[in-house]
Amino acid sequence: MKMTKKAITLSLGLVVMGSASFAQSLNDAKKAVDAEQYQKATTMLKALVKSQANKGENYFNLGDLYLRMDYIDSARATFTQGVTADPKNPLNYIGLGEADLFEKNPTSAKTNFDKAVDVSSKKDYIPQLYIGKAYIATDNKDFTAALPYLQKADELDANDKDAETFLALGDYYAAQKKNSEALQNYMRALNINAGLIRATTQIGRMYTESRAFPEAEAQFNDAIAADPNYGPAYRELAELYMQWANQVATEQVAKSALALTNYKKYLDLTDNSYDSKLRYAQFLFYAKDYPGLAQVTAELATMNPNNEKALVVSRLRGYSAYENKDYPKSLELMNEFFTKAKDTSRIIAGDYLYLGRAQMQAGQDSLAMGNIVKAVQKDSTNAEALEEIGSALFKAKKYDKAGDVFAIAIKENPNGKNTLQNYYYVGVAKYVDYGTKSQAGKNPDKKILADADSAFVNIIKGKSDFVLAYAYRARIAKIQDDLNAPKWLAVPQYEELVKLLTVTKPELAAAQPKELVEAYIYLGSYYAQTDKEKGKEFLNKALAIDPANSGAQERLKQLMPAAAKAPVKKK
Repeated sequence: MKMTKKAITLSLGLVVMGSASFAQSLNDAKKAVDAEQYQKATTMLKALVKSQANKGENYFNLGDLYLRMDYIDSARATFTQGVTADPKNPLNYIGLGEADLFEKNPTSAKTNFDKAVDVSSKKDYIPQLYIGKAYIATDNKDFTAALPYLQKADELDANDKDAETFLALGDYYAAQKKNSEALQNYMRALNINAGLIRATTQIGRMYTESRAFPEAEAQFNDAIAADPNYGPAYRELAELYMQWANQVATEQVAKSALALTNYKKYLDLTDNSYDSKLRYAQFLFYAKDYPGLAQVTAELATMNPNNEKALVVSRLRGYSAYENKDYPKSLELMNEFFTKAKDTSRIIAGDYLYLGRAQMQAGQDSLAMGNIVKAVQKDSTNAEALEEIGSALFKAKKYDKAGDVFAIAIKENPNGKNTLQNYYYVGVAKYVDYGTKSQAGKNPDKKILADADSAFVNIIKGKSDFVLAYAYRARIAKIQDDLNAPKWLAVPQYEELVKLLTVTKPELAAAQPKELVEAYIYLGSYYAQTDKEKGKEFLNKALAIDPANSGAQERLKQLMPAAAKAPVKKK
């Protein structure tokens, strides 16, 4: 069958030709497909195939729709029927070739495409256009193979009467992020057909990718104004608002809400398919609507449990259960997820993170730490989760484990915003751990103290006026000293502390009286051995801050000369 531009009008894979009533019916199906109302379009196209069984275009459009819905076997069967019904029509050979591409068989695809060209007129641009589109229709796009066909279609459509040629070229460039070239072709398509809403929507999508958010918003609103029932425009508007929310912190709440509203509108206007509903679930997660996420993912789990994307549903169910504080359920779901995830490349940082968090809530400290470390190794921004575990262990007085966890947090994310705080917890946890074990007669390893001291040294490097770091270094030195023959190892640290609070930054002294008194008493005791007056000076400074301090009082009393005894009168 010879196909000419007069007989054919193309839009998004649907060919309009034949009688006025047939064209209208096919045009309605085309609009339904363009609006992603696939079930509605399927019903219409099946009716056309039944009523006009000798029209190859009907089979092609139905098969093309099956490919969009990922029903490849159904598509291939329909195209084969189309070839039988109308063997001189090139479209169904192209359909078979596209099905080959979906099944990653480019050799067979080329054979079918060549057959399509052979049975068509050499002046007909339609086969060239559809073959070019087929090469960019799958996830494994072949841009090199597609371009000559699209260019040939443009050449054969010499009068530029078909907007679809430029829409296809726009898609070709947009898929490669060549937005300037894509925009030129979308604009040419709109010049031919101003009502081509998908071109307007695609331009908005490019603005979104370029983070030109207000411009993208305007484009999508234009598309919606042209057709308030055009679902894809609402979907892209939702994608815009969610990206806007994630990029601009001050807009997070407002734009997330708009994203959910518009995506829900998209679902209402389309077939509410598994894939679109799954994307909505991801939106709910980004928007932190965890009760809503739990509801939608529960529906998805029963909607199509054998879908290849069911693993994503399992993941989100585990996440939502944790955020909804159903920790046992979260642990159950995350363990189930890891059992199903045979391909470890599909496991992301968040999976380890939520498994570890759920294990932590179940008291599985070691397992939790191991998984959260994996989460941090995959994405250092998850270091805060390690800090959560460290804090929980610290509050539970599991100081040895807490110190180790905070140390790992530092190692995995050394430049994190909480690094100095993490060093502090490492130091305090190890200091207390050593003291607790020592009091219990467990003879702890002195390395624990060395690690604690190192943590405080790192704090001072980053924040030289952190008083507690000097105080803890002094306390550690006191513990390391010989009680029977003291070497006064803490003197340098206490002197640094006194200098900081009395010379460098005296304004800090009011907030740290305990540490300053502690330093004065220690230094007073030290100097009293060789210079009693200097020793008294330090002790009096301690009492000036804390007059009731018994330690300072006792040491000062020891430095006072003994009172002379009264003479005994002779009888």
